[in-house]
Amino acid sequence: MVTDATTRPVTIITGASRGIGAEIARRLARVGHDLVITYRDRVADAESVKAECEASGSRVLLIAVDMSDLDAAAAVVPAAIAEFGTVTGLVNNAGITGRIGPFLDAPLEETELVFRVNVLAPIVVTQAAIAHMSTERGGNGGSVVNISSGAATSGSPNTYITYAMSKAALNALTTGASKEFGPVGVRVNTVSPGTTRTEIHAAAGRPNAPDERAPGIPMRRPGEVHEIAGAVVYLLSDDASYTSGADIRVAGGN
Repeated sequence: MVTDATTRPVTIITGASRGIGAEIARRLARVGHDLVITYRDRVADAESVKAECEASGSRVLLIAVDMSDLDAAAAVVPAAIAEFGTVTGLVNNAGITGRIGPFLDAPLEETELVFRVNVLAPIVVTQAAIAHMSTERGGNGGSVVNISSGAATSGSPNTYITYAMSKAALNALTTGASKEFGPVGVRVNTVSPGTTRTEIHAAAGRPNAPDERAPGIPMRRPGEVHEIAGAVVYLLSDDASYTSGADIRVAGGN
């Protein structure tokens, strides 16, 4: 475990007040990362995650930011650097699905919001992070992990096609950026969860969706947040030093 504050990795996790993001934060804290955690409005939840991570020895900066506000999203990396002096990792986790339902019922305004949060915000934050990490620009390298979805390749018919489209765009970010920035010390990878037991389904109007989908999953159950977080921790670790452009699918066999 890393203990020297001057050499500890510093990782930004967007949308980490609950669910998968919160579990990623807890796991990274336990293996020696200092953390920058963004959240939108769940301040009590964010403070609770911060306290847990600090109990594991991490220094933690909380930033309240609505990721649909691209100017606010652009300020995340500079704030992290101002606090810790560096950023070595970024997890683009914040995301929304829009309402579950048929494609023809998807309002354009909602789809625009999905793309602002799931695609444009990660672009803005990733550009700033890579500009800081790039050895060509004086950085020390680093790692980016994009949290995508199994929906990116299934298309999610009758469920949320536009969400699936946004996650396919995130996959393209991994593919392109891993090739462009591999020569300058930056690894970029994807973790694609399948149906996972989080609150995102309630926000989409179907709180029981994970259990409803279980019969169609080869392992016959939804995933749990710790099963997703483990893949992210691996990709940010030295064990993944030769892994870039990968998509680790954690989807119970789907």
